[in-house]
Formats: sequence, C-alpha cells, structure tokens
Amino acid sequence: VPRSFLTSKEQFHAFLAARAAPGSEEAPREDEDEEPRSSEQPEPPAKRARPEEPPAEGGGGEEAGEAGREEPEPRERRRARGQNKSRPCMKPKQYESSRLCPSVTQGCAEKCYFGSRCRFLHDLDEYMAVKPADLGQTCVLFATFGKCGYGVTCRFAQAHLGDGYQNVVNTELAKQWEGKSLVRNNLPKELQHRLRKKKFSFEKADEYLRRLGKPQGDRGQGNETSGSSTEAQEVPNCTAPEEGPRDAPAHPVLPEEGGDPKPAALESPCATDASEGSPIKTMGPVTDEDIIKLRLCEKKKLEIQGKLYLAPLTTCGNLPFRRICKRFGADVTCGEMAVCTNLLQGQSSEWALLKRHHTEDVFGVQLEGAFPDTMTKCAELLNQTIEVDFVDINVGCPIDLVYKKGGGCALMTRSNKFEQIVRGMNSVLDVPLTVKIRTGVQEKVNVAHKIIPRIREWGASMVTLHGRSREQRYTKVADWDYIAECAKIASPMPLFGNGDILSYEDANRAMQTGVSGIMIARQVTVGALIKPWIFTEIKEQRHWDISSSERLDVLKDFTNYGLEHWGSDTQGVEKTRKFLLEWLSFLCRYIPVGLLEHLPQKINERPPYYMGRDYLETLMASQNVDDWIKISELLLGPVPAGFTFLPKHKANSYR
Repeated sequence: VPRSFLTSKEQFHAFLAARAAPGSEEAPREDEDEEPRSSEQPEPPAKRARPEEPPAEGGGGEEAGEAGREEPEPRERRRARGQNKSRPCMKPKQYESSRLCPSVTQGCAEKCYFGSRCRFLHDLDEYMAVKPADLGQTCVLFATFGKCGYGVTCRFAQAHLGDGYQNVVNTELAKQWEGKSLVRNNLPKELQHRLRKKKFSFEKADEYLRRLGKPQGDRGQGNETSGSSTEAQEVPNCTAPEEGPRDAPAHPVLPEEGGDPKPAALESPCATDASEGSPIKTMGPVTDEDIIKLRLCEKKKLEIQGKLYLAPLTTCGNLPFRRICKRFGADVTCGEMAVCTNLLQGQSSEWALLKRHHTEDVFGVQLEGAFPDTMTKCAELLNQTIEVDFVDINVGCPIDLVYKKGGGCALMTRSNKFEQIVRGMNSVLDVPLTVKIRTGVQEKVNVAHKIIPRIREWGASMVTLHGRSREQRYTKVADWDYIAECAKIASPMPLFGNGDILSYEDANRAMQTGVSGIMIARQVTVGALIKPWIFTEIKEQRHWDISSSERLDVLKDFTNYGLEHWGSDTQGVEKTRKFLLEWLSFLCRYIPVGLLEHLPQKINERPPYYMGRDYLETLMASQNVDDWIKISELLLGPVPAGFTFLPKHKANSYR
C-alpha cells in the first residue's frame, strides 16, 4: 500500500469515529484520544513474535517461577485461533418478545393447533401496537414474486398492507411464479417423521453392510473385513449389474410397519423375480430401465473439467452467498459440510445446508462422517430424496471436533474405514462420488500421492486436493508442485487443485500444472469470501478495481437474497444480519486493487492500517465489530436493543 494511504490504528479509528455518516464532510480530529468503546476487544490483536532463542542458563528456580506465571499467556494465543465456541447468540425471543401466531399470518387463526395454550398473539391490533417500526418502503418478496407470505409480520409490510391489515397480492406477477420451485431439496414433514421414528428403509445400505460382514471387534478384525469388503465390491462391475434400480424416485414410497410393499426385484440381486406382484402402480410399457439395474460403467459422468468450482464454505457458504458467486461466474457450487448423523436424525438445521437454488445448474452436497454404516445410509437417503449432481466426502476438515471423532482428515490415517466408506457410498449412489483431501495430517509428511490411486480404485469420480496439511490449516503457502505430481498420479481420474488462488494469474499458473480444474475457497487474504468477484476476474483475465459503491451493491444483493431465503419478518431479518456480519468479518481483509503497490496481493501478507479513497472504503476496511454492525444498519436498519455479535471464525492465517 502506498505511504500516502498508510495510517496508524489510532488515526484509523479516530477518522471513522469523527465521520459517523457517509455523507459527513467533517475532518478527523487530531487531538481525539478516546477510541470507540469496543474497538479494542473485538479487533484481532497484533501478532506477537515467537521467541526462538532458548532461555539463558542459571537462576533455574526464579526462571521456573516466571515460566509458571507466564503460562496463561500462550493459552490466550491458542484461544484466538479456530472458533469462538462460547460466543453470545441472540435468540428470537430476545429481540421480539411478542410474536404473532403463524396461523394468523396464514389466515387460519381458528385452526391454531395449540388453541388456548398457544403462547403467541392472535389479536392483530395488539400485535401491531407492539410491532417494531418498518425498515423500509419496499418489500423484496412483494416486488419480486407479487406476494409476501409474511403478511403483517413483514418488516417492510407497508409496501403490501391494505385496509384492515389485509395482505395485498399482485395477481399478474404472482401468476408468473405460480407452480415454480425456486428452492429445492427441502425436508418434508413426512420424511422427517420417518427419520425420527427410524422407519426409513435403507435397503441398499443394509445389503452392502451385510456383505461387508464387519463385526464390532478390534482393529485386527477390521483389517480382515477390509479384504472382504474389497472382494464383495468386485461384483458390481461393467458386466455384473449393481444392486438397486436405475432411477430412484424423487420421493420414495416407504414401507409402513409390518408391511413389505417393496417388489422382489428391489430386494434380490437377481432381476428375474418379476412374476411377483408389485404394489407400485405404473403406466405405459415396461422398459429396460424398469427391470435392468444400473451398472457402474453406466453411472452419470461428472463433466466439470476446466470449470470454476466454489468450495463448500462452513457458515458463510450459504445459499444467498452462493447466488452471489454464481452471478459473478462460478460454474460449480457445493453446499456447506453436512454431518451425516444429523441428517439421518432428520434435523431441520442440517437439512437446510442441502437446499439448492434453481440457478445452481451444477450443484453438489458435502458429507462428513467417520463410519461406513452412517455414511452409506446417508448417501442412500440423499440419493432417494434430493436432487444433486454429485456427492462429496469431506476428508480435509482440520478442526479438532471432527478430527478427534475419526472424520475429516482423520480418514486419511484410517484407510480401512476410508475404503469402506467410499465403496459403500458409491454402491448406493446414482450420481458421481467425489472426495476432498489434504496433502496429509502432519506438516512435512505428504501421503496424498499414496491415497489417490486407491481412491480411484475404490470408485470415486474425482478428487480435490488442498495443497496444505492439517497442521498447516490455512497458513503457509499451498504446495502446487505436489499438487502437480498428484494430478499425474490420479490420471485418468480428474483432480482439482485448491489453495492460494488469489487472482487470474494464479489461476492460469494452477491450470498449467496439469490439474483438471481449480476450486476456489475462503483464501484468508483474498478468495471467494473476501473477493467473490474473483470468478469474473479469472474469466475476463483482468484485475478488477471494484469501487466501494459497487461492493455495497453486492452487499445489498446479499441482503435481498437473504430476505428471500430466510424471510422478511423480524426473525428472517436478524438471521440475514447475522450471516451478513459473518461475511463482513472476511470482507474487511480485502485491499482494493487501486491501493496495492504490486499485483496480485500475496497470501499471508497482513494488510497494514490504511485510509481508503472514500469514507465507505475506509469503513469496509475496519476490523472493528461496531463498524460491521454500522454497515449492516445501512442495509437492514437499526439493530435490536442489546444486540451483540462475535464472529464464528477467527483468523490464524498471518503466521
């Protein structure tokens, strides 16, 4: 950054405090010593140099005492990495004490399930007396779809409320969207009930696990079963049919208790028992697809070579953010990492990670798990209930919560379980199966080149390799030379590279290494989270010096997409605000191209304090939570009383 834009931390915050509004022309005060109240606490502290010299000899007792007193200090540094696990989280009742019963919003107040026991309001006049003021005069749902399903609870209700609080409908606009499904992969109540009552039929998965013959024994028995699983999986090849019908229905008819409506053709490996009656009603002539099972060589191919792949990003890789990246040119999108056990339990919050917008033409989901039974069953569940183009296994997650349970990167050291998971999921899926891995677990011990050929043999359609180990997390530089070696080893299976794609120049160099494509993820300094327009830069082969007003327009689009997805009532507005603030905790690390002395920006370069070319650009560069909240108030109105925010992820990447 040129010296003319550099500043100190005190001057930076004094400038923002002096100019509280974007239109203000007041100059910063030189003598202002008082800083914003919370600027010190939420802002990440400066990194301290790690002492490399050993302590001097002598005075062992005193030095030991000093070492004991200084012990809490490294703990604070450790807590400043990873996640804010005990961060405050506001619940809906904290910012909206009096809520209107959903039955009133839907126009059927007399049919409230809870009756007199309902804890929500049923009187419209009483609700309108305590409802917070509207946030604007334009409702994005009413303007886009001709109807707002939130009625009087909408925080922009003045745009579509008539006399007597009646919800106005734009009939012509509403007809254009009638019958169209904008978001797919929802969780039906009937399916959720079956999952919770454990009435869902996992026919293919159970058959695979029976053939696996995996006893609940020690490690030695697990090694024996690895061979049997390989032998069992050699049956479904290009000459022998694989279990299961070719086309699974989108919403399968599941057996009730005590009944067995499944035809024999679905239960037996042989498709010759077609004489038994089937309760599934069909129309038209019987074709080969009805009686001949899908063979491995006939499985749908994943043709995404050379395309830009948006990585699954925890917390921030939500549906509105993926729509932003899709608009900027992302070709392939993937949902956030979903835990297979939570999906099998029918948790609504976990199933929300699988939702797919209709603009996502190539979309996949990523699963995390540690055992073949749960992963195989989850794969069969998703194969029958949602629409995806591929399923990805997360073998690259470095966090302790996942690693210590045997998932994520730990699978790279548990080859038997890894093989059983890949083979099992591949046997029950009708769509391609992909795997995302790292170079290894330890920093200087690469093992990916040994695992990739085996993954290809197990039946995976593609591998994505992140050029860092688990110990490196998101620090150091990605090893693209090693990725190039692994790409040669993986051939003919496609291999996508991931790590340090900061500009179109880096993308061009990455493609010259022989990879089939590149995955763009968070990239601590620049990347999809900090710079979603990187997809446009790569496709147009240019550096985009995007202005602060254009960046604000991107944030406006995100809030509109968020209100469409999470709702325009108070709860939806605050959820949109929460994910906007999570994203702003990454966006603040972006340095405009026009302020850089050299292009492109390098990873692990901590940006200094600098003044932007206008107030808004300076405000967006702040790492102060209060300034992020100020940006959210420009888009979503004032925050509720007592509002607090602490980002989920902390940066530990400037090492």
